Amino acid sequence: MKSFVLIASFPSKGGALAPFIDYIERAECDIIESSLFTDEEQGKIFIRIVSKSPANIDLAVLVSGIGPIAKKFGMEWHVFDADERMKVLLMVSRFGHCLNDLLYRWKIGALPIDIVGVVSNHFDYQKLVVNNDIPFHHIKVTKENKPHAEAQLMEVVESSGTELVVLARYMQVLSDQLCQKMSGKIINIHHSFLPSFKGANPYKQAYTRGVKLIGATAHYVTADLDEGPIIEQDTVRITHAQSAEDYVSLGRDVESQVLARAIHAHIHHRTLIDGNRTVVFPPSPGSYASERMG
Repeated sequence: MKSFVLIASFPSKGGALAPFIDYIERAECDIIESSLFTDEEQGKIFIRIVSKSPANIDLAVLVSGIGPIAKKFGMEWHVFDADERMKVLLMVSRFGHCLNDLLYRWKIGALPIDIVGVVSNHFDYQKLVVNNDIPFHHIKVTKENKPHAEAQLMEVVESSGTELVVLARYMQVLSDQLCQKMSGKIINIHHSFLPSFKGANPYKQAYTRGVKLIGATAHYVTADLDEGPIIEQDTVRITHAQSAEDYVSLGRDVESQVLARAIHAHIHHRTLIDGNRTVVFPPSPGSYASERMG
């Protein structure tokens, strides 16, 4: 029995919802899960539907049937095979906590993805990656060779069939051209503090200012550095009794958890980018993401 995920957004006053649902039912697909959000200010509806096809209807048939409805009502939509694992390329520099966390979740089946490779501008994690039978790609990045380095990266993306790039603490800024080309297909993780601390040693800066909350933000990458549509965030409370080293340790933990939850949302097609923000539908009942991942 084939399973599909349908996500769409459309004007709330256009009357698209009824024919959209009606077609899915006429295509002999059983709706087993649905989430709907109406943005009254924008006059838009966002919907996610998970369906099963007892008749094993082909994905192409479903796409061709929804197409005319979508065109008529001005819908933005996608249909995915729910059982197909997404091909993910990880990128890392010299901080390995997110990479190690993702590899562990992948190995135990908690993150159902196909890791097609790991790209790094250093060799620190080459042995770790190779020992997991994953291709390792070293791409050196300097001010002088950045266009060539990004061309190498795109070769890896295209040859591996990469559908999602994850910056697991990759400490190089991607060009505007690459961000635009891969729009909606790159996820980044970074620390979040109030107030914000930029530059070197942000956790040390937070410690010296007596920050009481450490946080992390996972977002889609855009040309605006660290300002793309947000997918997931979290915080952890700290006190004056904790050291600067504690700040770093707690920060790494929350970064790892937030990044994993953001990837989980993306690969299960629970995110819809809407301008500068992201509509994130709740996880399926029974999903491991419905619990706080630690």
